[in-house]
Amino acid sequence: MRLRTIFLALIVTLTIAACGPQATPAPAAEATRPPATATVPPTSTATPTEIPPSPAPAAAPAPAATPAPKTVGPDNFPPGVDPLTGLPVSDPALLERRPMAIKISNDPRAMRPQWGLNEADIVYEYYAELGRTRFIGVFYGQDSEQVGPIRSARLFDAHIVRMYKAALAFVSADFRVLDYLFSAEFADRLVSEYPAGCPPMCRVDPQGWNHVLTNTSDLSKYLTEQGIDNSRQNLDGMYFDPAPPPGGQEADRINVRYSMSFYGQWDYDPASGRYIRSQDTAEAQTPADEQYTVLTDRVDGQPVQADNVVVLFVPHEYWFKQGRTEIFDIQLNGFGKAYVFRDGQVYEVSWGRNAAGQVLSLFYPDGSRFPLKPGRTFYQVVGASSQVNQPAEGVWRFLFWLP
Repeated sequence: MRLRTIFLALIVTLTIAACGPQATPAPAAEATRPPATATVPPTSTATPTEIPPSPAPAAAPAPAATPAPKTVGPDNFPPGVDPLTGLPVSDPALLERRPMAIKISNDPRAMRPQWGLNEADIVYEYYAELGRTRFIGVFYGQDSEQVGPIRSARLFDAHIVRMYKAALAFVSADFRVLDYLFSAEFADRLVSEYPAGCPPMCRVDPQGWNHVLTNTSDLSKYLTEQGIDNSRQNLDGMYFDPAPPPGGQEADRINVRYSMSFYGQWDYDPASGRYIRSQDTAEAQTPADEQYTVLTDRVDGQPVQADNVVVLFVPHEYWFKQGRTEIFDIQLNGFGKAYVFRDGQVYEVSWGRNAAGQVLSLFYPDGSRFPLKPGRTFYQVVGASSQVNQPAEGVWRFLFWLP
């Protein structure tokens, strides 16, 4: 076991700018679905905004040759099927371990492209502070030789660790976030550069940036070597169907604008059946000023892509704010509104998660489960009061808004 006091002393000295913590609210009573009478708020009718031209995304590779299974989940997944993607894995032995949640930078722009986003089963993008966003990838059904650049933790990461029973790989954090994380029941599953060392947390220096990267196989081995329980966990909760559900609307493009500095775009590629990610390249005072380039993954050289893009409307509250220090409580518990994009269609649904160890699920308004497409899911977390509109046919734009 690492000594919490020694770790905190080291990490505070080496802290990268980070946001502070808060005590996550106690989860509500266990529930598996929203009330049958749940309804989804109507789409905003905000004034349409002109969409700037963007580069045509590079062709995505065809889906894996392994045929997608029929409907699977939310429990009793067949042997060898990843409960986080609904797909068979090439090495079933990988499913006999814990998932690994890894913090991945999205700023500054010069640090892009990142390593390993295409190897994650699930990725969340959320608001960090001061207009910036950050990624956290959940790696389980396949390994990645490199993942990063790894950056500092935020309070939101505790939701991911609890939800997926994961280990968390990060570099530093605000001292208040560290205090919260190391007081949590999962403290033994926190892995940082100090005192872990290399491997699993190694520094590289391409083009002058002193990046921290990890190898997911090395990270998993490190957990076992440290005597941490690295056995298979119960990850029931997700539901998959390769057939698109009825009732969707056309959705060829998704724009998510967190701030004038951080905004992203997803374009549907019919050839692969996936959405391809483009990322901001310049400050944009208005949506008409936005400029994009296709975001690639340094591991495979391909565009970052997802089979499902899910926009989650989640309450955000300040836990602490003083000067340039902003600490947010992103309350990913209970139920909320969501938009699911799959197969070039969009569906208005609800998300549900009201127990700390419960994997996030999606529901129709009547309480029945909504199916994701088997494959990778990318969650965009926005504020509960964020705006959504359709500036053009098949185009869906989300404007992040606080609180």
